[in-house]
Amino acid sequence: MRSNESESKSRMKPIEEVAKKLGLDCSSLEKYGECKAKISLGKVLETKEKKGKLILVTAMTPTPTGEGKTTTSIGLCDAFNRLGKRAVVTLREPSLGPVFGMKGGATGGGKARLMPSDDINLHFTGDIHAVTAAHNLLAAMIDNRLHFEGVCGLIDCRAVSWKRVMDMDDRVLREIVVGIGGPLRGIARETGFEITAASEVMAILCLARDMKDLKERLANIFVGYSPDNKPVFARDLKAQGAMAALLKDAIKPNLVQTLEGNPAIIHGGPFANIAHGANSVIALRLALSLSDFVITETGFGSDLGAEKFFDIVIRTGLIPPPDACVIVATLRALKFHGGVKLDEVEKKNVGAVEEGFRNLQKHIENIRLFGIPSIVALNQFNSDTDEEIEKLKKLCKGENTRFAVSEVYARGGEGGLELAREILLSIDADEKNFRFLYPLELSLLEKIEIVARRVYGASSLAMEAKTRRKILKIEQDGFGRFPVCIAKTQYSLSDDDEARGRPEDFTLIVTDASLSSGAGFIVIFCGDIMTMPGLPRSPAAERIDITEEGEVIGLS
Repeated sequence: MRSNESESKSRMKPIEEVAKKLGLDCSSLEKYGECKAKISLGKVLETKEKKGKLILVTAMTPTPTGEGKTTTSIGLCDAFNRLGKRAVVTLREPSLGPVFGMKGGATGGGKARLMPSDDINLHFTGDIHAVTAAHNLLAAMIDNRLHFEGVCGLIDCRAVSWKRVMDMDDRVLREIVVGIGGPLRGIARETGFEITAASEVMAILCLARDMKDLKERLANIFVGYSPDNKPVFARDLKAQGAMAALLKDAIKPNLVQTLEGNPAIIHGGPFANIAHGANSVIALRLALSLSDFVITETGFGSDLGAEKFFDIVIRTGLIPPPDACVIVATLRALKFHGGVKLDEVEKKNVGAVEEGFRNLQKHIENIRLFGIPSIVALNQFNSDTDEEIEKLKKLCKGENTRFAVSEVYARGGEGGLELAREILLSIDADEKNFRFLYPLELSLLEKIEIVARRVYGASSLAMEAKTRRKILKIEQDGFGRFPVCIAKTQYSLSDDDEARGRPEDFTLIVTDASLSSGAGFIVIFCGDIMTMPGLPRSPAAERIDITEEGEVIGLS
């Protein structure tokens, strides 16, 4: 028998037919086979001002397997097209780390999927590998300069901040020593690896307007300090041109299709727990100029991806505030945050739904902080009961929040019509008054505290003196007006991944800070967050295989 993936591939439309739905002709495409293509840079540069409505999809605090933001986003695209609207979904590219780690693939599920999903999950068009190469080229040029100039050259070998990256979960590479074995191997020093999704080059790719902006941002990357304690940038090593050359194709958005043959633009892949968590500005601008409705998701909950979309992406001035925001919830996540063990969340428990609602309630409040109307979307599972659904609907009504059940996993676009219609009602009737969470004129410490108190619900901040000095040094070097990008666990509103529900009266522990001067923000590390994840005890890689016919199996 043919697998579902094989059957789905047989129904895929030629990519030219999908492109026509967006008004794109063959001259705008650079094909990668019959069913995926890049949209040419010339077409990107012709991007006109926005005409579409932007719908942001976020979520409550997730369980380890996620609550279905991507599935919901894809299903919404299909639902809007069923309503006769020209709609496109714009998403991030999957990282091989989660694909082979805990979460598996990132192309949706059931009848709300992207195609060809295996290709998208595995290498795709090579964008993430290009980011890896550009990042590591800069690392190689730093060590090359150290090798030829020694400790008294441009860069202080003890103050290099630029690490290396790879697109895989590999915890043993978090801390390494390079250059050992003699003078021919460079200067020995401590460094490490991060996952490519956390690379500043990835953030730059996703925040740049065009190739000129990309090169300027790459030039402005901070790599460390000179022997006299002055900042050193990628432009000082003349690295930006070669880095941009490696990204010449990666800067172009990728066009694929949903299972129902509707257009999907996939581009970039920063995580939201350790990076800013949104797909590219280029993809969003292009989508908004070509369609009536654009559905995009940000990583994890409102405390991470959504806050960063509002306070970092929109601050570029290239993307307008969303017209509506969908908050994806599941009964299993509500019960998990209501105190139920993960292996028991499919059992009926109305009381736990009510208790866990406190977590969802905070995410509703967070979206309101930014003045954007929101709709709670219940991503429905087979184990959900009518009584539990009615309880959640009543709780949302008590918060004066719109609510809709989403059945896109089981029914595709048809299962998203209720949610799509509720979004249309919200766009027409609900007040929108967007505002940033903080002004850029505040100090970095004040910005961190505002996010901690207002978005996470913390009562105070704590950090060691060396971390405070590092943040103050960043300000003294002239970067105090940047927004902050807080890296913390996705499994809690706090920095403690064991703190479920709605933690209150807690102290946010700030452990480190780093300057992303090319991307234009300051990364603030909290709790035990790692920029290089590790594989779980039983990784998804153990279940992935390929048949003799070349068909990949085991990808979720």
